[in-house]
Amino acid sequence: MNTLFDPIKIGDITLANRIVMAPLTRNRAIEGNKPGPLTVEYYRQRASAGLIVAEASPISPTAQGYLDTPGIWSAEQVEAWKAVTGAVHAEGGKIVLQIWHVGRISHTSLLPAGEVPVSSTDKAADASTFTRDGFIPVSKPRALRDDEIPALIDDYRRAARNAIGAGFDGVEIHAANTYLIEQFLRDSVNERSGPYGGSVENRARLLLEVTNAVIAEIGAGRTGIRLSPMTTFTAPRDSNPQATYGYVVDQLAPLGLAYLHMIEGETGGTREPEGAPAFDYAALRSRFPGAWMVNNGYTKELGKQAVSDRLADLVAYGRPFISNPDLVRRLRDGAPLNELRADKLYGGGAEGYTDYPALAA
Repeated sequence: MNTLFDPIKIGDITLANRIVMAPLTRNRAIEGNKPGPLTVEYYRQRASAGLIVAEASPISPTAQGYLDTPGIWSAEQVEAWKAVTGAVHAEGGKIVLQIWHVGRISHTSLLPAGEVPVSSTDKAADASTFTRDGFIPVSKPRALRDDEIPALIDDYRRAARNAIGAGFDGVEIHAANTYLIEQFLRDSVNERSGPYGGSVENRARLLLEVTNAVIAEIGAGRTGIRLSPMTTFTAPRDSNPQATYGYVVDQLAPLGLAYLHMIEGETGGTREPEGAPAFDYAALRSRFPGAWMVNNGYTKELGKQAVSDRLADLVAYGRPFISNPDLVRRLRDGAPLNELRADKLYGGGAEGYTDYPALAA
């Protein structure tokens, strides 16, 4: 019987345990959208996780949607990330980078001059984003033209190549939380015609083309992908999420991915929102032969049961890792957890970032 604390090999990556630090946007990048010294220390402190999925990182200047998120498109960013990966590896940890395009969840003030957000649609989301002026409504997007999509896919390809160059053990394609890829996937957002709209096969085309491009660049064994069938973070659910995401998983199954990262329920920790339709995650898990990572509101007990019952191979923890750099030890020893300072989540300096205490040696 497997436990949270047993090692596992996922694709080409061998992990010391099955506890994953989920990707967490913290808005602390320095000039040039680079990770700085505080970010190096932040990840070093948490390197006892079997795997760290580093925070979502825009693949290009026009992919950004929140203030001070570290990118992966420039040579300077690659060099800065090397300090992070080196620190994690020196502590014996493994780390992958989540590569990200926010689509319409952005604001013109965050993008190069004259640019507007892009999406599958030209309709604005009912959402806000974090800017120099605090949280403000997102800007109206324009719909990507079909002939622009090859260049977008090349941005993902370059980001994956840059991540490996920066020393990451792999990448996680962000296809969740209603960002760009999911804006194409869901029929609640995608109203296109042509090769990227209409049928589920067409709506899933971008996700699959990006995945195959990343695999061709860095190998399937270093590629993971994140999905969120039931979240309504900035958009309604698909009209038939079981069928849509079932199709996606069936297409991903033969590719040899390192893992599939499934957000259960609503993003942010609500596992079974009141009134939400049922979703059969186990049906998807049974159709995917690779490592299956679960996420959203997992406690030690729920995570232990998921692994022992073979409902999951890996369990990702988000906010508990923010306030507990030694979360693996605390879960193993049954130690109490530090209280999260929610007012220090986004932006700022060391406070609420690198100053949470670890247990005494």
